[in-house]
Amino acid sequence: MTQIDHSTTQRTDAQRSSFTNGTTWMRGLYMVVLALGFGVGQTLLSLTAIAQFLFLLFSGAPNAQLTRFGETLAFWLGDTAKFLTCASEEKPFPWAAWPTASRALVAERDKPTEF
Repeated sequence: MTQIDHSTTQRTDAQRSSFTNGTTWMRGLYMVVLALGFGVGQTLLSLTAIAQFLFLLFSGAPNAQLTRFGETLAFWLGDTAKFLTCASEEKPFPWAAWPTASRALVAERDKPTEF
């Protein structure tokens, strides 16, 4: 007499429903668009770092606008990575507002102090 493994049957049903689920396919589309955007963001981060170095080299101080842009870009890259890895269901920019530099102040304030 053969036994039926119900966990395998349930897994197969779940897989079958995820293949036909429109929400799963829409998330996949968002993921493709955001993965492409992530690549653009990495390039922007590199260009910002080079420009910031040049400002530092020639003026002796970092550029405040590039610093703010770098902070917000870093938050966007982090939010995008969370969505791409399914660690978050919140879609980042352009489906949400661009992160603000004030978010960095909150993160700094909430950082544990070292003794």
